[in-house]
This record gives sequence, structure tokens and C-alpha cells, in this order.
Amino acid sequence: MGIAESTPDELPSDAEEQLRSGEQQLELSGRRLRRLPSAVCALSRLQKLYVSGTGLRELPEEIEELRELRILALDFNKLERLPDGLCRLPRLTRLYLGGNRLLALPPDFAQLQSLRCLWIEGNFLRRFPRPLLRLVALQSLQMGDNRLRALPAELPRMTGLRGLWLYGNRFEEFPPALLRMGRLHILDLDRNRLGGFPDLHPLRALRVFSYDHNPVTGPPRVADTVFLVGEGAVERMAERDEPIPRPPPRRPARAFEDEEEEDLLIGGTGPRALGPARDSLRALEAPPGLGT
Repeated sequence: MGIAESTPDELPSDAEEQLRSGEQQLELSGRRLRRLPSAVCALSRLQKLYVSGTGLRELPEEIEELRELRILALDFNKLERLPDGLCRLPRLTRLYLGGNRLLALPPDFAQLQSLRCLWIEGNFLRRFPRPLLRLVALQSLQMGDNRLRALPAELPRMTGLRGLWLYGNRFEEFPPALLRMGRLHILDLDRNRLGGFPDLHPLRALRVFSYDHNPVTGPPRVADTVFLVGEGAVERMAERDEPIPRPPPRRPARAFEDEEEEDLLIGGTGPRALGPARDSLRALEAPPGLGT
């Protein structure tokens, strides 16, 4: 039986049942929506909003009324710009914008000081959005499959960053700013145009480095504790005195059920570190380039 349709300004018929659970979350993913129903913005206590794969083309400025929102999923839509109102969500920690048509981020995006996880893969970004440089609490930044050629020298200002995904861009040289990102745990540069690497020993916290599908002839110089993925990686790791570490999933499922699981991805330790998110209706299938 199909989901009942609602008028553009009304909540879907099953919304009250969803909200009645007490979790203050609303799942609208997979419905046909050109714009977000205005009634959603009146849900001032809402904490989780999932609007993935709906064909959404625009967001209302009134989205700023969702002051309690922690998680906002807007991936796989047709958004070309973000309203300033989205930048005024003081409690937002996770924002999923992958698979849209974004060329840039608004200057006020830097106001999202609670943001810890941003996925903006599969858009049309040609330049690294400078507002991100002011998000010092951001820990996980997914920017794969864009059109980046360089990174700003100020990137090390992002002192909280632990995971950085830059696969499928247009880098021809290893960005020098990355050598000053000494707290990075995960760095993914798959599917670029890199012909070589500098010595990566300055990245002392690095645990996973992926450089597959680049025109390089061998792996970079890294600490023996780094798991490598790419040309010559297996041979290089076999030469180490220590056993080859078990390969963790480098690109886990998009959503997490709780903050503990996110912490395990971007900064945790132990056998579950970097493990897959637990099964969830909201852990949508990852877009191309996100497979393990």
C-alpha cells in the first residue's frame, strides 16, 4: 500500500504517528517533494529530520525555526543553493547534503558551530568552501566526487577534523596544507590525478590512507601503524615487522544511530573503531564511491 500524498504545506498523514514515538524525528525520505511542507518548520521540538531522495529543489527560510534539530538529511535531492535560515540551527551536529547540485555554501554557514559531521559529496564544488574553515568542531568532512583542485593554506585551522574524504576530485598534486593536519585519522584521496606523494610521517595520528586509482607507481612513506589502500600497499605493509592491521571500512554508511558510533568512526579506538553503522532505516545506501 502506497504512502498517502499530502498537500505541499501539510504534514504527511503518518507524521503524527511518527512523532508520537517521543523521539522527535520525522522521516520523509523517498516521497515526492519539490519543497519542504511549511508545517514541518512549525515542529519546534524536532530533533531529527530525514528528507533524502525526494526531488527537493528548495528549502524555506523558515527552516531556522527548527532550533532543536540535531540531524538533518537532505542528500540525493536537487538543491542548487541553501537558504541562510539553515545556517541558524544552533544544535545541528550532522548534516547530509550529498548528491545535490550545490556550487557553493552560503557565507553564514560558518555559524553552524555545533556541526561535527558534514557530508557534501557528489556536488559541483570547484573551490573549498571558506566558511568551513571556521568550523573548528567539525570532525568528519566528506567531500568526495566534487571538482576540487586545491585546498586552502588555512585548512589546519580546522583543528577538530579527524576524517577527510576527498576521493574523486581533480587534485594533480598532493595539497601541501594536508601535511599540517597532524590530527587526521582518515585521509582518502582515491580517484584523483596524483603522480606522487611527499613523506607523510608528519601526519602522526593517521590510521588509514587511501590513494587507489591515482597514476602513482608505489605507496607513500608513512608510519608503520597506517593502513594503506592503493598501488603497492599490500607489499609495503608485508615488509613491516608488525602484523598487517585488519582493514577497516574506509567509507561507512551515511547515518549513525547515536553519537557513540560516530565517535568510533572519527576518533575512537578498539575493535569497533571505524566499524559499520548498525542497521537502520535511515542508514541509506551509500552513493557511488562510498563502498568499502
